[in-house]
Amino acid sequence: MIARMSTLFVRTLREDPADAEVASHKLLVRAGYIRRAAPGIYSWLPLGLRVLGKVEGIIREEMAAIGAQEVHFPALLPREPYEATGRWTEYGDGIFRLKDRKDADYLLGPTHEEMFTLLVKDLYGSYKDLPLSIYQIQTKYRDEARPRAGLLRGREFIMKDSYSFDVSDEGLAASYDAHRAAYVKVFDRLGFEYVIVKATSGAMGGSASEEFLAVSEAGEDTFVRSPGGYAANVEAVTTLAPEPISYEGVPAAHAEDTPDTPTIQTLVDHLNEAYPREDRPWEAGDTLKNVLVMLRHPDGTSEPLAIGLPGDREVDIKRLEGQLEPIEVEPMDDVELKKHPELVKGYIGPQALGEESASGIRYLVDPRVVTGTRWVTGANVEGKHVIDLVAGRDFTPDGTIEAAEVREGDPAPDGSGPLTLARGIEMGHVFQLGRKYADALGLQVLDENGKLVTVTMGSYGIGVTRAVAAIAEGTLDDIGLVWPRNVAPYDIHLVATGKDAAVFEAAEKLAGELEAAGIDVLYDDRPKVSPGVKFKDAELIGVPTIVTVGKGLVEGKVEVKDRKSGEKTEVALAEAVAHLTEVVAG
Repeated sequence: MIARMSTLFVRTLREDPADAEVASHKLLVRAGYIRRAAPGIYSWLPLGLRVLGKVEGIIREEMAAIGAQEVHFPALLPREPYEATGRWTEYGDGIFRLKDRKDADYLLGPTHEEMFTLLVKDLYGSYKDLPLSIYQIQTKYRDEARPRAGLLRGREFIMKDSYSFDVSDEGLAASYDAHRAAYVKVFDRLGFEYVIVKATSGAMGGSASEEFLAVSEAGEDTFVRSPGGYAANVEAVTTLAPEPISYEGVPAAHAEDTPDTPTIQTLVDHLNEAYPREDRPWEAGDTLKNVLVMLRHPDGTSEPLAIGLPGDREVDIKRLEGQLEPIEVEPMDDVELKKHPELVKGYIGPQALGEESASGIRYLVDPRVVTGTRWVTGANVEGKHVIDLVAGRDFTPDGTIEAAEVREGDPAPDGSGPLTLARGIEMGHVFQLGRKYADALGLQVLDENGKLVTVTMGSYGIGVTRAVAAIAEGTLDDIGLVWPRNVAPYDIHLVATGKDAAVFEAAEKLAGELEAAGIDVLYDDRPKVSPGVKFKDAELIGVPTIVTVGKGLVEGKVEVKDRKSGEKTEVALAEAVAHLTEVVAG
């Protein structure tokens, strides 16, 4: 059936929506693919649903190719399975909770590990039933505090989530590899630049975690790459810690007056003026900065944490939260600081930190703070700092943590060269869950010897609605969307221009012939719309091939335009179907 612009449920806009922040959001609304229903919640219009369906079709094909089978769970889920795994509490304010008329607790599913696990437990009981891979494409709900960027960070979204079930760790590794290979094929077909990076598993648990990121400045994830092939989300980057060094001969730590030094730079300037070094000038990296934060646990409790790091680095809160998930992190305020009178704001030193100290505040340091390193740091006295404070001699932290910002030019952990930073959109995540959920929910099968063993699981997700935005973001240009052919809503955007009835008759006939040839056509048959408006709409909507029937018809020709390159070709009307069939086939 030919889609006609005169009856298609679409309204294109010339102005950007007021709430749109990124280009894909602006153009998907303006071109009539989606409409905002509420913050982070969108209605899908016919054009958008066609693209979404193409993306889902690609995913289903590649899942079927590895033997994965599709299921579908409800979005409305009972509390009990999530209580059993601890995630009813761990999710905190991040999920939508509700009660039924009998006062029973439910949630709108943010993810379905528990339900997958219980379904397999209900139906399978022998090693002969495994391995198994099942998946769903389904709507998820998360109560995002700050939904933004259209489909890139929403409160309601569609995901493909699949899970593998194996008897052994070796089986899990094989299932993981199969899913990873399938994801490579999916993202190769979706038509945008992506990178596979090492990642953390966060609240999901498990190991062998990797993310598929669409390379885009609109992305919220920062990742790093090296010339030698290392790639990781910044949260998963490990710091190359120096070897411990001898502190024999290092002078005893001594407190000195450092008035009016509220920042690292003012402290360094004062040190170079009042206490110059013989070997070189003092630098920010010689100072030990101690940052106080509050950890907010999902159960509502909180605790302070102190982080020590070189003064030339800042704490990356997102990176810190990646190490502590599902705990949330926020700076310690003055009210909380006053509960610890032994700590002097602006002059906090490790002597008063640590679980065994007077403050009792756990003290974790950057991996660069190794035994034997010497530092200038706060003396816990107003207007004073300590010089020659040696790690392992004068203070002992409670442990280390990766919380410092990762910088352009930092060495890759594997020695493969300096790191470069880029932005990306998380599109997929694959990781080995192991037995966390199987243990919590009692998923066991009988092995070859008739002994009960706990099943090991893998988890694999793709953001389906997010993929639509990522494709748009990665392919659009200054005038509109530019869809890759395999996800475009239509193969051909046929435009009839002018007022001549013969033009519309020829275009109608061509549309029918193209449809008969198996080509999806969007036909702009609007009789009283100017050519300029029709062309702008075609460019905005972004179908990969635009065919114009207009003035050239008197010479028996139509114009074929490649939306991506802008290249135009005149083709004889009699040869148009054959020509366009070749174009669509690629």
